[in-house]
Amino acid sequence: MNEVVEKARAKINLGIDIIGKREDGYHELRMIMQTIELHDLVTVRRCSEGISISCRSPFVPNDQRNVAWKAAKLFIDNYNIDAGVSIRIDKTIPVAAGLAGGSANAAAVLRAMRALFMPEISDAELRELSKSIGTDVAYCVSGGTVLAEGIGDLLTTLEPIAPMTILLVKPGIGVSTPQVYKKFVMENVTVHPNIDKMLKDIASANITAIANGMQNVLESVTTLEHPVINKIKKGMMERGCLGCVMSGTGPSVVGIFENDEAAEEAFAYYARQPYDVFLTKTT
Repeated sequence: MNEVVEKARAKINLGIDIIGKREDGYHELRMIMQTIELHDLVTVRRCSEGISISCRSPFVPNDQRNVAWKAAKLFIDNYNIDAGVSIRIDKTIPVAAGLAGGSANAAAVLRAMRALFMPEISDAELRELSKSIGTDVAYCVSGGTVLAEGIGDLLTTLEPIAPMTILLVKPGIGVSTPQVYKKFVMENVTVHPNIDKMLKDIASANITAIANGMQNVLESVTTLEHPVINKIKKGMMERGCLGCVMSGTGPSVVGIFENDEAAEEAFAYYARQPYDVFLTKTT
């Protein structure tokens, strides 16, 4: 086998809470993450030496700045691989959208390289290896429904949620994750998500309660700078959404729909706007 193609699935956040700040400057988090069907395709081909990346998106670097390149280098160095790889990324996930697209690409590279070179490696080992290049990468290795704590590095796998219909709307802006965390002020947060209740709602497969409980404290930063996010949320609720929330540091808005017809009508409405719009499902 000389080539492996992997789906790099996007991640959404059903809830994000910040419960404190550590002495090292990082924020202490509690959040629930979920993979969705929306994905990039990552093709990894064995070659004699070196690492190369190709991607048609002008927003994706084709060199060592790309976390997918870092993932390949990490794997080669850690396992003393006497070969190189060429990586092609076919993007569908929007860039700088709060959907962990870059991290999903890196995780897909790690899974592909495992298949090419060392199939005996477990997901747990890949996750541990990937933590040095990003906690979201570690999550994206396996995906699913997960409680993340600490700085996002302490992952507890939950019972998978039954497929939910998701409308994803990203306005035509990008958001810097480090800048959002830098600007976050705990005193500006008036409502925190009840993560413990959401865990119970997930266990009981109560989709309405899950949707109603979605909250993201980072909206206190991003929506101030980009009020279009609240405009999208308001419009989603007016169109039959059970609940919606900003994913990650934004700016994408995630809406859960119980009625597929309402979801399709909302999709058609937002598709006429200058946004990236996707109708997808949890997986």
